[in-house]
Amino acid sequence: MSVDAPAEKQLLGLWMTGALVVGSMIGAGIFLLPVSLAPLGLNAIVGWLISSVGALCIAFSLATLTRAGGAGIQAHIERAFGPNVAYLVTWSLWCSYWAGNAALAIAIGSALSWISPALAGPSFVIVVATASVVVLTLVNARGARAAGGMSVATVAIKLIPLVAVIAIAILRRADGGLERLPAVPLTLAGIATAVALTLFALTGFETATTPVDKVRDPSRTLPLAIMGGTLLVALLYLASSGSIQLLLPIDVVTRSGAPYADAIATQWGRGAASLAAVAIAISAFGCLNGAILATGELGYSMALRGELPAAFAKTRGANTPVLSQLLGSSLTVVLILANSSRTTASLFTFVILLATAATLVLYGVGALAAWKQSSGVARRAAIIVALLFVLFAFYGAGFEADAWGLVLLAIGIAVRVLMRTFNSRGSTPAAAAAPAALRE
Repeated sequence: MSVDAPAEKQLLGLWMTGALVVGSMIGAGIFLLPVSLAPLGLNAIVGWLISSVGALCIAFSLATLTRAGGAGIQAHIERAFGPNVAYLVTWSLWCSYWAGNAALAIAIGSALSWISPALAGPSFVIVVATASVVVLTLVNARGARAAGGMSVATVAIKLIPLVAVIAIAILRRADGGLERLPAVPLTLAGIATAVALTLFALTGFETATTPVDKVRDPSRTLPLAIMGGTLLVALLYLASSGSIQLLLPIDVVTRSGAPYADAIATQWGRGAASLAAVAIAISAFGCLNGAILATGELGYSMALRGELPAAFAKTRGANTPVLSQLLGSSLTVVLILANSSRTTASLFTFVILLATAATLVLYGVGALAAWKQSSGVARRAAIIVALLFVLFAFYGAGFEADAWGLVLLAIGIAVRVLMRTFNSRGSTPAAAAAPAALRE
């Protein structure tokens, strides 16, 4: 017998799911990323082009899987490769979310600290980051519709800084902005690093695959939301990030806590830039909202199968896994506090590379699963591009991030072994309560 489905009015429709995709993609990544990309020069622009194509191909692969329904990404991978591979993919994605959430939370504090010199400094950033995680965990505890409503409310605000810097770059088209790029030669290593960094900003479309039985008409809604949202964000990112590099000198970008606000200040003054900084903070806030939803759903999915303690499969209200949300948020706060001694830029770069490396596991396996479901030449060509891109992104993430990703997988295996010593296969309380689609 399956878990009681949430009432029809509690399900996410196309607009909310689309807002969840766009809202989860437009967050901390794009607004702080110029700090990490600035030293790479032209490599960064090439990296954006490659990442955009790769992300669209990966999104296509995941959209192909969601045509089977809305039981969650773990169920889709299970159908293709069985429970063991599905668990490792879900565990890795779950880790990427609570790690990446730290970067999102840090970006909120970093953007707000730009408004006044009195707010500058790591202490303010850490306090704001921690408080943001707590507040949005409370919002998500009210249910998926509350999280979806938050995404809709913040999407329009997210677009303001992106469109503003594009407009400034167009107004200054004759200023010779290319001269601002550092004289760094195009190299394979430079492009690979840029791809790994820019990919983090383009991740988030997979958030739509994480809710378990919470999307209305999922076989239609999910593919449309994933592909449409990814294409829109990729175009905005390519134009706005390139504009930042053309508008600001490299030394200004590398020292900036909010490069988009700095770029807007050069054209319309500090007042407009302060409003942009607030918009950037709200953008990261909205993105963190969707990521906390996904973190809770992934933990819930694993707990349903007895791969995490049964307590995390318990729900309240409209099938909301509150304890699972609390677990993910607690890990995010621990990561924020444990790395508080790093500078904002170095902490942000480390966390996004770690989160990207962990997310790549899903992208690679998801593309392989989509290959099994596809037969057309065009579809398989897109999936091959996705797989090649994933391999290149692993290379670009670097040894440290990839090594930590392997450590997280090893911890996941240890957790699963530990859980199996306490649970008989198929007889855990969580498994007994699992949706029927997950047990087929």
